Amino acid sequence: MKVDEAVLKLLNLDPDRTSVVSHGGGGCSSASTLRITTKLSDGKEMNWFMKTGTGKDAEIMFEGEYASFRALHAACPTICPDAYGWGRFTSSPSTYFLVEDFLRLTSRSSSGSSGTSLATNLARLHTTPAPIPENYSKPMFGFPVTTCCGDTPQDNSWKEDWAEFFGENRLRFILARSEMANGSDAGLRELVEQTISQVVPRLLSASHLNNGEGVTPVVVHGDLWSGNASRGSIGDSTSVQDVVFDPSSCYAHSEYELGIMRMFGGFGKAFLREYHEICPKTEPSEEYEDRVQLYMLYHQLNHHALFGGGYRSGAVSVMKELLAKYGKGT
Repeated sequence: MKVDEAVLKLLNLDPDRTSVVSHGGGGCSSASTLRITTKLSDGKEMNWFMKTGTGKDAEIMFEGEYASFRALHAACPTICPDAYGWGRFTSSPSTYFLVEDFLRLTSRSSSGSSGTSLATNLARLHTTPAPIPENYSKPMFGFPVTTCCGDTPQDNSWKEDWAEFFGENRLRFILARSEMANGSDAGLRELVEQTISQVVPRLLSASHLNNGEGVTPVVVHGDLWSGNASRGSIGDSTSVQDVVFDPSSCYAHSEYELGIMRMFGGFGKAFLREYHEICPKTEPSEEYEDRVQLYMLYHQLNHHALFGGGYRSGAVSVMKELLAKYGKGT
């Protein structure tokens, strides 16, 4: 299979020495995945991983994933592969691509991993303050581009206040997506709106968190379930390390990451103990479990928007529990 001219130009490769073949993986329903291989003059091979897709959805997804990789790599270079660029094929302008370091995966349970553990790298990521966005004077919550959690393009427009970002850009946004996919649902809407107006400010307001100091935005992976974390060797390295991939990043409260991690499991008590030794629980720590449940709610609603069915009951259960504890009627 020939490598498109735009990819050759991005990587500065010789077309006569470069090929591309299908490769497993992808992280979303609409992307194809491939391995680019080039042979150097000394006979050695170099490899890259490429995703391709067609149309506006692919354009949005690949721009967001590229920016996510770059933000994660900037804050903690050993936590993930790097990304080299994205764009559209010269030969087929409706086809978009994303090129990353090639990642040879092994099992997370395999032995022989070297380097820093994922728990430590994640904690380092979550204790690195976000950069200041262009045209702003301080770090903000959000992200410069849209990112996709699964196939959902997320609203990452900048907000100064974390509670406002989570309430508006996550919960109210995903409620609208859910209603687009599943039809209007007065009962679900009422619970989400009550959660936004009562639980979110009670648990997440800047005046409440960290003794009134609020939280500092940090970059999060954004879709860190166990299927997006493994061990592997990056690029030409032979050393095996803990890695994450398929990111959907934004600058957020560090504990926001833990919602999706809680939802599907795979990160046990030992992992969290190691993580919290470096990245302590936000104060008030006694509300930590409830904050994580609130953050998990977004992903339950997202899965309801994407897949319908049983995810509604889980979301409803979380909201009723939090409203019983923190709602204005209590």
